[in-house]
Amino acid sequence: MINGSILRDAVISAAITINNRKREVDELNVYPVPDGDTGTNMSMTIGNSVAELKRLDDSAPVSEVAATAASAFLRGARGNSGVILSLIFRGFSKGLAGCTEASCDNFADALELGVEAAYKAVMKPVEGTILTVVKAAAAKARETAAQTSDEVTFWKDICEEAENMLAQTTEMLPQLKKAGVVDAGGKGLCIIFRAMTDVFDGGAIAEATVPAQGSEPTVDSFRTAVSEYDDEINYTYCTEFMLEKKEGCPDVFMLRAYLETIGDCVVVVDDEKIIKVHVHTDNPGNALQKGLEFGWFINDPRPKIENMKIQHENKVKEAKAAEEGLAPAEPEKQFGFVAVAAGHGLEAMFKDLGADVVVKGGQTMNPSTDDILRAILKTPASTVFVLPNNKNIIMAAEQAVKLTDRKVCVLQTRTIPQGIAAMLAFDDSLGLSDNRINMTKAFEKVQTGLVTFAARDSEFEGHAIKEGEILALENGKLSFTEKDINKATYKLVKKLAKGDANYVTLIHGADVPEENAEQLQQFIQNKFGDKLEVMVVNGGQPVYYYIISVE
Repeated sequence: MINGSILRDAVISAAITINNRKREVDELNVYPVPDGDTGTNMSMTIGNSVAELKRLDDSAPVSEVAATAASAFLRGARGNSGVILSLIFRGFSKGLAGCTEASCDNFADALELGVEAAYKAVMKPVEGTILTVVKAAAAKARETAAQTSDEVTFWKDICEEAENMLAQTTEMLPQLKKAGVVDAGGKGLCIIFRAMTDVFDGGAIAEATVPAQGSEPTVDSFRTAVSEYDDEINYTYCTEFMLEKKEGCPDVFMLRAYLETIGDCVVVVDDEKIIKVHVHTDNPGNALQKGLEFGWFINDPRPKIENMKIQHENKVKEAKAAEEGLAPAEPEKQFGFVAVAAGHGLEAMFKDLGADVVVKGGQTMNPSTDDILRAILKTPASTVFVLPNNKNIIMAAEQAVKLTDRKVCVLQTRTIPQGIAAMLAFDDSLGLSDNRINMTKAFEKVQTGLVTFAARDSEFEGHAIKEGEILALENGKLSFTEKDINKATYKLVKKLAKGDANYVTLIHGADVPEENAEQLQQFIQNKFGDKLEVMVVNGGQPVYYYIISVE
């Protein structure tokens, strides 16, 4: 049987190991485009749990360890691979619920639940990916659990089966076979499972050889959510406490609703077992008494009541330091918008179109589920449209929907031009359903071209690609390579503008001088004449020299 402290150490060791080897996984990406990449996304997802796991003592049962890890994974999930990894470990939380120690059968249940959740979350599951690897691992877990009760043998069998299936992914997907690589997400999962197994077998926690990526906030999501205070103190006491949910716990929305009648700055965050509460009030005793209707106080941390009028100056300083802090905004309108974009020009463009919050992100920096959740909560609307504007951010956005109590609609925008087209199609006089349909139709008509550079040596359809070479992507797929940025952009416009296209927008990045972009615009306009109207916009985006929108 595996106890809580061993499982805790195994997950921590896995987080360190995948961080040490993330570049190895990143380099398995089929296209050599600069990206947040699979290894980085998986590392940041599991790494989000380390601080919380370290706070658990050796007596914590496996159920608490699994629940703590799963909750942190979900909030830190980045990219599709990170979301799928979080769902696999959500299965651990469900499968190990109520367990002080875990048997082979418990882990087999956990893996099956994780596979089920992961497949349900993907709109069109593709075999030959991390999904195939974890499905094979779960099937082997069930088979081995019927034959042995030895946990080390059990997990070694799982790892071997996962690694065998990973080797087969090269033949399952044409793009993997052409590149001669295995699936990156599957590789990351195998590294994580093998690192956990080493700890189960008596090994020590891995030592870090690569610094952990530091883009995550150092405080937990609850602390971040309550760290932004108003300059004016309306109530005297800052009251915080944590509850363990009791059986038949009422809807926590009722607790939040009550607290809002006796104070302000109310934040109530819960998962399957725990409720965290923060409120500013003149009656902290009433808040504590109401909390008892939902659960029992936890001793560590103990309930905390502070006189804010005495500590006001310190609170103001903390607020300024907590750049990512957020108090949930009260709805002031029916519809609001959250858009993901990187670059001063693109951020300003989405703001001008009506976006309430722009989350900084895109290629090389996939925002986490928690980043998107905080943006949703900051939007002062009862219904929030979320535009991910990147295919690798959609799943993280969809997971955020489950963590908020307001209505959220995630539009499947995969590019910046699609996000812009969707916002232009919004009609404030229509309802949610009609707007969703109209906005979806609008962005699906847009064609997108991307001009970037090769981040590493690679191969595409038998042709060698050298690091630094210019890459042209047509609607997300690598179309051709070039030596010159302007030539690549013009050729890509020609390919995209076939048919009945009328408008071309060139969004130039931070590495393209304004005058160069204007010269290219004039060149393309002269080539096409009256057939097309060519516009140029300073997006200021990193990574991409040009983002091309064709309508």
